[in-house]
Amino acid sequence: MGLDDDAREYHRSEPPGKIEISTTKPTNTQRDLSLAYSPGVAAPCLDIADDPEAAYEYTAKGNLVGVVSNGSAVLGLGDIGAQASKPVMEGKGVLFKRFADIDVFDVELDQQDPEEIIDTVSAMEPTFGGINLEDITAPACFEIESRLREEMDVPVFHDDQHGTAIISGAALLNAADIAGKELSELSVVFSGAGASAIATARFYVSLGADPDNIVMCDSSGIITESRSGEINEFKREFARDVPDGDLADAMEGADVFVGLSAGGIVSQEMVRSMADDPIIFAMANPDPEIAYEDAKEARDDTVIMATGRSDYPNQVNNVLGFPFIFRGALDARATDINEEMKRAAAEALADLARQDVPDAVVKAYGDQPLQYGPEYVIPKPLDPRVLFELAPAVAEAAMESGVARTELDLEEYTERLEARLGKGREMMRVVLNKARSEPKRVALAEGADEKMIRAAYQLAEQEIAEPVLLGDRETIETTTRRLGLDFDPQVVDPDADGKADEYAERLYDLRKRKGITLSEAGELVRRDTNYFGSVMVEEGDADALLTGLTHHYPSALRPPLQVIGTAEDAEYAAGVYMLTFKNRVVFCADTTVNQEPDEEVLAEVTKHTAELARSFNVEPRAAMLSYSNFGSVENEETAKPRRAVDLLHEDPDVDFPVDGEMQADTAVVEDILTDTYEFSQLDEPANVLVFPNLEAGNIAYKLLQRLGGAEAIGPMLVGMGEPVHVLQRGDEVKDIVNLAGVAVVDAQGE
Repeated sequence: MGLDDDAREYHRSEPPGKIEISTTKPTNTQRDLSLAYSPGVAAPCLDIADDPEAAYEYTAKGNLVGVVSNGSAVLGLGDIGAQASKPVMEGKGVLFKRFADIDVFDVELDQQDPEEIIDTVSAMEPTFGGINLEDITAPACFEIESRLREEMDVPVFHDDQHGTAIISGAALLNAADIAGKELSELSVVFSGAGASAIATARFYVSLGADPDNIVMCDSSGIITESRSGEINEFKREFARDVPDGDLADAMEGADVFVGLSAGGIVSQEMVRSMADDPIIFAMANPDPEIAYEDAKEARDDTVIMATGRSDYPNQVNNVLGFPFIFRGALDARATDINEEMKRAAAEALADLARQDVPDAVVKAYGDQPLQYGPEYVIPKPLDPRVLFELAPAVAEAAMESGVARTELDLEEYTERLEARLGKGREMMRVVLNKARSEPKRVALAEGADEKMIRAAYQLAEQEIAEPVLLGDRETIETTTRRLGLDFDPQVVDPDADGKADEYAERLYDLRKRKGITLSEAGELVRRDTNYFGSVMVEEGDADALLTGLTHHYPSALRPPLQVIGTAEDAEYAAGVYMLTFKNRVVFCADTTVNQEPDEEVLAEVTKHTAELARSFNVEPRAAMLSYSNFGSVENEETAKPRRAVDLLHEDPDVDFPVDGEMQADTAVVEDILTDTYEFSQLDEPANVLVFPNLEAGNIAYKLLQRLGGAEAIGPMLVGMGEPVHVLQRGDEVKDIVNLAGVAVVDAQGE
């Protein structure tokens, strides 16, 4: 089955199409319905009648965009009509929702007269918080957008004009930087003179390009002043006092080629005629003006190449723009998307491309190297950071340029945007903010590993911690330079550090009656950074330790247990995962350490996990899990968690509700807990789940993560004498950063 057949099946499978309407409020009872509709709905209606701005408080208008088209210029398909364009407009709605959590009504208008379109769309202003015009032919699209921006009090944005302009503008900023050329001095040639090309040329001027250095070509050749009488007013803006000629003539000596025309019209000879280190944006779809391989092979110097295709580097993809631009505009309640907001979007994208790329993004694109340079001048669409980098920049520009109707605290706004990406980010933000208030020294045991170095860079850059990389100094410094990370990490090389002898003596003192000789202690300290780092923390030369990235969990945990041990008030350590769902957070213990805990271990693990929950600003409610509900099954296995509950109830230091034994669904489903077991100490579902053994805990958290859609953060080690956390092998950089943040907060409480 080919791609076309796959696409047909994708769209027509039940239910047909790609979107649906869902409710956001309860509708389960008669009272719910009376609030949602008659008679309760009258109250917000009357409030809006008194104050139209109240619509943003009582309705979905503030998060609703109308995607409007007449189907007259559908990308790659042409004038196919309004009805045929509906799958495209539904698809646009999918992208709005997927990337920026914005709801969309797609509106297909069977109208060709610009005046009719303007009248129809402007009449829908009460419905929408913004209008995205799509696939409307030029030159009508210019008039339609311009008039709607004047007549409507919500942002109107024609993505075909401005989307490509903004994304390629970001690429141009970085390409010029890499090529060592000033934007104002670039000679730029455009192939194509439609809506997208004209808007892009205008935007490049807004970014700093000299309009006199821009030459535009259409199908008849260079747009010159001698042709002014035969072209429309929009092309006339870029008519230049130069000799008539064709595209090949225009490209000779040019620094930049911008293709928004047709595939295969640029030859290698034309590329060779360009200036040194040329910038080529061949964005015709599906076939670029010149193939990526041909452009690269045409020159011996650096060719910075971008296309509209996802199978080559530097894809100019409008999805990097419109969802996030509208997100910022909607949240600032902007009346317009102006030039300042568009520039802010391009600059934010350009800046993001210069930052270290998350592992998850690299994996999503087949583990291809993604590092700022000729092959990576714009971020990838699946990079989640685009949302909370670009939208705040747009909102800030809206406020500064006077088109915002509400003032946003940008730091708080960024945190809200991160929360849209998942509850886990919201929870980690609490801890990372605490860490930033008083950063601590965190020793990274596998400091020569590339992920550890990248994590150290982020920890230092974001002021979360003071990272100390343990490992071979030369290797670490070489890798740091290769990654292009602009920081001077603190490195401790155990094999060359003067502390090695002192640490060996300390390790020998701690383990000499446990079978370790002095020479063995010296060998362990110099050759195993887990031991070196453990002694470093135990001696107070670092505040916390992270390890485990390249080791099996038990072997990584053994050195800190031998050297640091458990806390004074603890006999046992335990591993805890925080699982975050859309509207719920649970802490699962023990998932990594104690295989067959007795009631005393279960009770202690529960206390430590409750303390951990509070570090995330979560008030703990603990449940001891079993396959029995409050004595429904009587045997030693079900009695063990019951006795643990008794120990906790007798403990005067326990100031949180805890109950059990109970089944997992009893613990987390309110109706079961409160209706069937009204005597329970828990009056709300549990958020601390304590499993009867390691096998159950490990199986459960992985099932919840993989099948339940939970984001797992951890494992976080509790009960240790000093802050120590053991990563899972193969964890990503963000996992290292998150656990380092937890370690800093642990150290702050020491």
